[in-house]
Amino acid sequence: MTQVEVMKMSDNWVVQNLQNALETWNEKLAEIWQLITTTPQNFKGGGIWAVIVNINGAVQAIGLALLVLFFVVGMVRTCGSFSDVKKPEHAVKLFIRFALAKAGITYGMELMLALFNIVQGTIGTIMTAAGFTSAQQTTLPQEMIDTIESCGFFESIPLWAVTLIGGLFITVMSFLLIMTVYGRFFKLYMYTALAPIPLSTFAGEPSQNVGKSFIKSYCAVCLEGAVIVLACIIFSLFASSPPVVDPNAAAVTQVWSYIGELLFNMLVLVGAVRMSDRIIREMMGL
Repeated sequence: MTQVEVMKMSDNWVVQNLQNALETWNEKLAEIWQLITTTPQNFKGGGIWAVIVNINGAVQAIGLALLVLFFVVGMVRTCGSFSDVKKPEHAVKLFIRFALAKAGITYGMELMLALFNIVQGTIGTIMTAAGFTSAQQTTLPQEMIDTIESCGFFESIPLWAVTLIGGLFITVMSFLLIMTVYGRFFKLYMYTALAPIPLSTFAGEPSQNVGKSFIKSYCAVCLEGAVIVLACIIFSLFASSPPVVDPNAAAVTQVWSYIGELLFNMLVLVGAVRMSDRIIREMMGL
């Protein structure tokens, strides 16, 4: 089927219900592929990132104040007495911890962007290895169009009801899909904006687990993109083979079978994308 034939809209109102729903689905899926390969700096023209950078700079002052607090608390808890602090090995250890924690706050954004770029490289490798550089279009098979168009007016009424319900579900799932991907960007921005606060906990040995958890959680949010890409690739492979329907069955049965299997595949994709954070956290033991 040529691109012109795929994009051509049928005059049949039942077929139009399905074609409009699939068009919305394809648009959202294409947008997801574009968003997955977009960096936080370029998302929505970069305006949001500029604000996040300013917030991060302002929060650094709070992070540095907390840095001193966590450092003092950690020093008191890890050193039995003030005489222990005078020992060279303790003094050097405390100095290195303080310096690294301060560097983490000062250059935390650069560190987080480096981690994000590493994950983006992984996502690009997955897409290249799978041979997918863009989303695969889900189209209504010509056999299904012919079956629907061959029905009379009264036969088309139950078909219209079936396609209306199916089209509504497809539209809702497409928006749920794109909302999840947008939610990932919101989490990336929140982690970046407030990063100096959890990173300041590295200054004290008793509180450093908070900073470690923050880094792991941020990596998990970045890796959600890899799970989303894998889910879209698997769905594209499913979509490349249209659902098999019995050509001898009634038109309503054929349409219902097609929509049922199509909705199932889409539901699996939406579920995998929405559970991407849980999948990554289970993999990383968070």
